[in-house]
Amino acid sequence: MKGKPVLIYLFLIIGVKPCVSQELFPLNESASSVPKNVFGLRVLNQNYKEVNLTRSMYAIRAMYGVTSKLSVLLTGSISNHHDRKLPRDLINHTHVGNQTNYYTQSPKRGVVYPYLFSGVHFFAKYRFVSIDKKNGHFRIAGYGEWSKLAVAHDEAEPNLMDDTGGFGYGVITTFLKNRFAVSLTGGLIKPDSYSETQPDITGGPDLPTTIYFGDAIRYDLSFGYRLAPKHYTDYDQPNWNIYLEFRGRKYDAAKVIQNGVELASNSIPLAAGSYIEVHPGIQRIVKSNLRIDFSVGLSLVGNSYVRFTPIWELGIQRYFYRK
Repeated sequence: MKGKPVLIYLFLIIGVKPCVSQELFPLNESASSVPKNVFGLRVLNQNYKEVNLTRSMYAIRAMYGVTSKLSVLLTGSISNHHDRKLPRDLINHTHVGNQTNYYTQSPKRGVVYPYLFSGVHFFAKYRFVSIDKKNGHFRIAGYGEWSKLAVAHDEAEPNLMDDTGGFGYGVITTFLKNRFAVSLTGGLIKPDSYSETQPDITGGPDLPTTIYFGDAIRYDLSFGYRLAPKHYTDYDQPNWNIYLEFRGRKYDAAKVIQNGVELASNSIPLAAGSYIEVHPGIQRIVKSNLRIDFSVGLSLVGNSYVRFTPIWELGIQRYFYRK
């Protein structure tokens, strides 16, 4: 039985690498699964410029193939996207006679924040449709995600990876033919709220403050194409893929409740919104296993208030096969 692990390893390489290397999308998950009993690690970095400083996020992700159809991913991240508490200038007020009217306003940008541990994000996908043919396949998977984060997020748009806790679910559809792959993801995001006590700007005791973030719809479209090699002669050949990925979000407005009263909003980042970003990228796969991704994100339609563009992203990933 000494040869069995080697045969399994060769089967994984031969069965997976030629077919799906161009659907290992840098940003979006495809409907394909992590091979059964295979463990993977991925390191992620994201950077963008906000006024005169750089916002960065660093994450490490563990991946595992529970069965041939079920994959799970667990990610932890740190970033300098948020302070320990909401901005002091988020809430303002005016006086009308003897009455004080509170409202939210857009906080300043380009403020220095410390690097904080954001929390953890869990993602699972189950592939329930597989139509495999020579040099191609069609697959559909359902996914669910959950995150536990405790950062002071001050925009309406939810982001379960780094900004808001909550859960989401949806469907991924992936088609591959020869050297071309396309994948479509559609889903819902249901964020948790965030609560803290805020100083009363009139000098009274601290006030309980809660932000209820808007629900969101996600619609992501990814294209991948294998540049090289055109034909495989050796599975140690370096592999080059190019990608074009679109990320779309549509989200509801956030509500800010302070001391039991909903505040009027003059904050654009807390309003409802939608946008589409385009992320061209390139990928190199070394010896069928080590994967290096690089992409840049640009605004295409509308703008996200969670982050600025361009967004530079780097990922390094490796699978570890059981012996």
